[in-house]
Amino acid sequence: MNHAGDTLTTTRDVDAILIPLGTPVTIPAGALVMITQELGGTYTVSVNGNLARIEGKDADALGLGNEVASPEPSTVAKPHKEGPLDEQEIWEALKTCYDPEIPVNIVDLGLVYDVHVVENDNGGNHVDIVMTLTAPGCGMGPFIVDDVRAKTLAVDNVSDVEVDLTFEPTWDRSMMSDEARLQLGMF
Repeated sequence: MNHAGDTLTTTRDVDAILIPLGTPVTIPAGALVMITQELGGTYTVSVNGNLARIEGKDADALGLGNEVASPEPSTVAKPHKEGPLDEQEIWEALKTCYDPEIPVNIVDLGLVYDVHVVENDNGGNHVDIVMTLTAPGCGMGPFIVDDVRAKTLAVDNVSDVEVDLTFEPTWDRSMMSDEARLQLGMF
């Protein structure tokens, strides 16, 4: 169930990250929050006029029990396979990563420039990802990169991931997919 738009009271103190600064904060028990976005396994909430990101593992602090925000198929345990990896599996995992301020995945936003998979001698796969952010000074950048790394590592038979954050070429709205522009009302 999607809880976007719901106003809730926190049931306990909960760690969060202020958006867009990336500053860690604690939202106290009893705080009134409104869920603005529930995507990619995290919650974006509005609290006291600020936006903050709460990890899905802390859903209980929002009174949501053991739910995880928008569970994604790529995070479900799969049987181990060996050998080459279909690059499309990485792209699908990256589509579960979101900028906490924008309800469009980073692939459709045009933030991922390149994915390259190389099979290791041990049968695993090394993945190189080149990506950018919507703005060079985005304080959420390290959290988005960590999310990219974690969700890529969750793909079966990925042994290691390197994420190269670049700002050349500079991202602009023309890099978004037609679907993203339509979803954001930019046509």
